[in-house]
Amino acid sequence: MSTDSILLREEAFRIVGTALEVLNTLGHGLHEKPYENALVVEFSLAKIPFERQRRFPVIYKTVQVSEYVPDLIAFGPVIVDTKVIEHISDHERGQMMNYLRISGLSGRTDLKLQASKARMGKVCSLQSFA
Repeated sequence: MSTDSILLREEAFRIVGTALEVLNTLGHGLHEKPYENALVVEFSLAKIPFERQRRFPVIYKTVQVSEYVPDLIAFGPVIVDTKVIEHISDHERGQMMNYLRISGLSGRTDLKLQASKARMGKVCSLQSFA
């Protein structure tokens, strides 16, 4: 992905920088929640504005049938979702697009945290969607 195609580029790079700090400090092999909690600490230290667990109604034919609750929202429009997975597939991309539609927010950054130390060069992957 070209950096020119990343929306909110500076914000996205700041988010990735904090994610790399978290990953380098905590290491690999944890579930998603400790990484999310550590991101909250890093966002605070880096003075990145964020919200946690904002609720968005999921509406079906004018009836609320559920809620979508993203991990974090940074800089106002960016949903930050931590994933401990090998790669971001079409399934996750489809979820991202749905989350954007449901929330009405303009950007999403998906942080993929690799499970293996052998892939340190590829520890954090950034996917941004408009």
